[in-house]
Amino acid sequence: MKAIILQHEPFEGPFAVLDWLEDNGFEVHFTHVYRNEPLPEPDEVDWLIIMGGSMSVNDEKEFPWLVEEKKFIRHCIDVNKVVVGICLGSQLIANSLGSKVYKAKNKEIGWFPILRENNENTLPSKIKVFHWHGETFDLPEGSRLIASSKACKNQIFQYKNNVLAMQCHLEMTPLAIAGMFDNCSDEIKPDQYIQTIDDMIAGTQRNATKANNILFSLLDSLREKALSK
Repeated sequence: MKAIILQHEPFEGPFAVLDWLEDNGFEVHFTHVYRNEPLPEPDEVDWLIIMGGSMSVNDEKEFPWLVEEKKFIRHCIDVNKVVVGICLGSQLIANSLGSKVYKAKNKEIGWFPILRENNENTLPSKIKVFHWHGETFDLPEGSRLIASSKACKNQIFQYKNNVLAMQCHLEMTPLAIAGMFDNCSDEIKPDQYIQTIDDMIAGTQRNATKANNILFSLLDSLREKALSK
C-alpha cells in the first residue's frame, strides 16, 4: 500500500500518522505543495494524507496551487481512495466536497476536550486533544459527524467509508508542538480557548500519548471500512 502525504508547511509534518503508516507497512511518499512540487497521479495513491498549514483554503490568489490540490482531493475521494485530512487538511476535504470554510467564532489553540457524537465506538465519550485553528467549515452533505468541541462544532467527520477529516490534531508529539511554537507563537493571545505556552507544554505531557492512541484507533477503523467496501 502506498500513502502520499501532502505537506503545506515545513514544520507541519505527519508525526504520529507517520508512525502508524510505517508500523502498518505502507510505502510513504511526500509531496511538498508549498514548494510547488507536482501532485502525484491518482493511480499512485492508495491513501492520501493531507496535513495542516497556516493558510486558508480560500487563499487561492496567494497560493494558486490550492485550486489544483482541491480538485485532486475531490478526484481521490470520488474514485474511492482513502483520504485523511488534519486541520487545514480537513478544511480542504470539506471545501472539495462543496462546503464553505470561514472564520470561526473563536480561535482554538491548546488542549481542549472533544466530545463523541453518534456513538462512534472508536472514541471515548470525552478526550482532550490539541487544537490550533481559527477557521471552521460546514459539515459536507452526506457526511457523519464523529466529534465536536465547545468552541468548534465540526471537529471530526467521516464521509462514506473512505474519508476521515479531523479539525483537531491527534497526531501531535512534543516535537510537533515545539515546531508550532517556533513558527506560530504570534497567534498565542491567551483567552477562553487559547492556552499559554506553559499550559500547552503541560498538556502535551499529560495528553499526547492518549491522543495518538485515539488516532491509531480511528485509522485502524478506517482501514477496516476501506477494506470491506
